[in-house]
Amino acid sequence: MNGAARPAKRAIVTIPSHRLRVLRAKLSLPHSPISGMLTAMKSVQVRVPATTANLGPGFDSLGIALQIHNTTTVTLGKGGAPGPMALEAAEAFFAAAGIKPRAFHWSVEGGVPRSRGLGSSVTVRLGILAGLNALAGKPLSRHRLFELCASLEGHPDNAAPGVFGGFCIAPKHGAVQRHTVSQDLAFAILIPAMELETKSARAVLPDSVPLGLAAVNAGQSAAVAAAFATRDYRKLKGCFVDHLHQPHRARLLPFLEPVIEAACRAGALGGWLSGAGSSIACVSLSDPASVARAMIAACGLDEACAIVVRADNSGLRIA
Repeated sequence: MNGAARPAKRAIVTIPSHRLRVLRAKLSLPHSPISGMLTAMKSVQVRVPATTANLGPGFDSLGIALQIHNTTTVTLGKGGAPGPMALEAAEAFFAAAGIKPRAFHWSVEGGVPRSRGLGSSVTVRLGILAGLNALAGKPLSRHRLFELCASLEGHPDNAAPGVFGGFCIAPKHGAVQRHTVSQDLAFAILIPAMELETKSARAVLPDSVPLGLAAVNAGQSAAVAAAFATRDYRKLKGCFVDHLHQPHRARLLPFLEPVIEAACRAGALGGWLSGAGSSIACVSLSDPASVARAMIAACGLDEACAIVVRADNSGLRIA
């Protein structure tokens, strides 16, 4: 496992108008006449950062963009066979923009590994949404692209930092709050070779939790958000305890707690399961390389790597 994305994927999407009508109804979009046209530009590249979400107690609502990136190239014209993720993103864009569907092909490459809890699906969905938007003369705002991506993902915690960068508080109902993350704060990321699909990681979650545990999570999540908003990062220590998802997902990833404990002994402020996993993220203000080495030593895995990165405060970029 070298931390790189899989070889470039290519796909073509041609969307029949009846599918757009169905999607428009599903998304409650106005039935405005199809308008607008694609620009003379034929190809565009979109760079989207990796994201680490949940941050322990902030389930489905907190996320941070990282300085690992995938670049999606979107080109008008025919190419290979469509994939379901690309088709879905393209349908959402054309329906929201009210633009006649066009065939296009795409490829993605970069350093964000698949199914490791680092937002690889967001890099693809946003890449296609933002790429088509650029080729169409940007009929949709940056915030509308976020809304579409969050809807496709089913939760906003990766989509928000993917679009806006930095640390984002993204409640399911309410405005996104975005805060710049200091480059003094380092993220040590353990990336196992094993993949873990989000669907499998969500299947182990309970339908309900005791009120007392939910109350603890609410307090912990507020403390994490306040520390990032004020950049008083030392107050993060002890705040990443979670009772909603990590204890249940630890059954799939038994190395989770030993890795975080080892990282804290090495100087980390704390850590969490990144998204649905399998990666683990820890934060540190000093000697993050030692934290990363401790995480590798504690994981007990035959194949894994650890990297040290900083936050990406820019979000998606059109090349």
